[in-house]
Order: sequence, then C-alpha cells, then structure tokens
Amino acid sequence: MKKNKTKKFGRREFLVTGGSSLLLSGLINKPALSKNIRRLVMASTWPKNFPGLGTSPERIARHIKIATEGAIEIKVYAAGELVPALEAFDAATSGVADLYNGAEYYWQGKNIGFNFFTSVPFGMTANELNAWIDHGGGRELWNKLSERFNVIAFQSANTGVQMGGWFNKEINEIDDLKGLKIRMPGLGGEVLKRLGSATVVLPGGEIFPSLQSGAIDATEWVGPWNDLAFAFYQVAKYYYWPGFHEPGAGLATGINLDTWNSLTKSQQSIFKKILSHENTYTLSEFNHHNAIALGTLINKHKVSMRTFSKEIMKKFKEKSEEVIEDVSTKDPIAKEIYLSFRDSFARLREWTKKSEQAYMSARDNIK
Repeated sequence: MKKNKTKKFGRREFLVTGGSSLLLSGLINKPALSKNIRRLVMASTWPKNFPGLGTSPERIARHIKIATEGAIEIKVYAAGELVPALEAFDAATSGVADLYNGAEYYWQGKNIGFNFFTSVPFGMTANELNAWIDHGGGRELWNKLSERFNVIAFQSANTGVQMGGWFNKEINEIDDLKGLKIRMPGLGGEVLKRLGSATVVLPGGEIFPSLQSGAIDATEWVGPWNDLAFAFYQVAKYYYWPGFHEPGAGLATGINLDTWNSLTKSQQSIFKKILSHENTYTLSEFNHHNAIALGTLINKHKVSMRTFSKEIMKKFKEKSEEVIEDVSTKDPIAKEIYLSFRDSFARLREWTKKSEQAYMSARDNIK
C-alpha cells in the first residue's frame, strides 16, 4: 500500500490559482529591472506540490520574481531535497539556505515562545492571530525572538481551524488517551503528553507510513483538504473534530537576516507585501478546499466522523491552560510573548464573542 500511495501522490499536479496575480499589478510598485539576478534558496518543510502547504512557497517565489522584474529568483527545495524538513530553520539561520517556509512551533526546541506564532491550544483564530501580530505587539516580539537566530520571519499562510485528528480507536473517555502513540507537535502535543499519550513530531511525508506500520496510533495533520491528499482514511478509522490544538495555524516564511539586510528597501517592501497577501490568500484557499474535501471523505470514502465529548474537551482545556502558563517560566522572551498574547487575546475574544461567534450562533440555531 505504501508504494502505491507514493506513486499516486507523485503523479498529482496541484495547480496554483492564477487570480492572485492581481497583487502584482495592484499592490506592488515594481523596481527597475536589474541586470544582476539575485538567486536565493528556500528550504521548505512541506512535501513538493502538496496542496496549500507545498504550493504556497512556490507561489511566493513566482510572485517575487515577477514583482522584481526578474531581479530576484528563489529556488524552492521541498522537504528532504536540500535538508530534512525539520532542519529548514537551521539551514536558513546558518546561511545554507536564504529562506525557510514552515510552522514556527517546529522550532520550539530552540525557544518555546515560537509556538505563539503558529498556534496554541484553545488560542486565537486566524483573524485574532493576524490582529495580535499586525497590531497588538506580536510583530515586534517575533522580531526580537527571531533575531537571536539570525532570521526575520513573516506570516505567509494560515490553515484556519484544524481537525482533531485521525485515530485507530475511539476516544470515548480520557483514559483512552493513555499510552496512545500520536503525532502532534507544538503545545498541543504537550497537552496530550500530560494526559498520558506518547507524542512525537514527524514531518508530513512520514505520517502515512508511520500510521500504516503501527509506529503511531493516531495523528493530527491539518484538515480535510490535506488529509484527503495523504489518504489517511486508508490507514486510520476515525476522524475526530474539533481540533482544540490549532484553532488558526499561522505558517511562516523566514529570511536569513544577512540576506534580508542585503535587500534594498524596495525589495524588502515587495517581500512584505507578497507574504502578507499570501497569508490572506491561503486562508480563503483552505476554507474553500476543506469544505469540498470534507464532503469527499464523508460521502465517497465513508469516513467515520467522531466528536470529542464535553468531558474530554474540558480536560483538554484545563491542561492547555496549564501548559500555556508554564511557557512564561521557561525564558524571559517567552514570558514577554506570553503576556502580550494573553492580554491581546483577552480583548479579542470579547469582540469575537459579540461579533462572529454571536452571528454564527444565530445563523445556525435560529430556524
């Protein structure tokens, strides 16, 4: 099965929507054509051509080339082509690559504060995360953290709310999590660890064979679009929702600080605008394709959908609050990030309750 799965995925060509090219004419003031082409290297944490995650770095590279009139070309290396997926950050910090593309919580071993720039359990939605980073002090703290490692990073994608994961057994009570071998990175993984699970971090390309072989019993990944592409329905029986661990997963493109400082102000502006646009574009892309893929999983592949009970979700939330608060004790910059996130979140969630949350409740419950 593994061999066929790999072959099937290799034949797919995930085409990038052309509509976003309006950015290049509407938002970017293009510099004059340079005679000297600057060739940069990006190390991605995602499989080549993987929908949304893998196609986004390629689209970023293409837009930057067009916007700079060919003055900057970026060669994107998928996970494992230049370095292993989880070494993309090190490649960029050391200068082996000029850029990386991935999820900041992959680097929590370097500083636990990185988690807040991807997602934390029971944390911010995509809109709330954007508000904190762009307007609530998150940007400055992200810079402060990243410069320790000789990089500067920007939001460049968001998956929106993620699913709870794929399981080979039903999770009916909290004790069912004890001893469960599950792939879950970030602080969500720490929550499950405290509830007795054995958590691991695996790059995307290793999840299917690990489930197939029994090396793991369960996994979270992203949502229906990406989960369908990896055909998890073939190797895991139950698909759980909602995902408590990543309510709005922001993904990032980081740039080696020496490379960044060598760019002109105009070129830096181009990078910022294209990455900001990509962050917005991918969120709508994920919402659109997740809705279609969910129908395919349910109607075509007859996937067994399950929800976590209120009692289990309550335990998830209790442990999540413990884990997130513990971050503030690990490192001074992590504490600073935590406090900023906490204060901004308190304001944002009150607005969300009275705006989007209230509207959606009325939309769904009033007959």
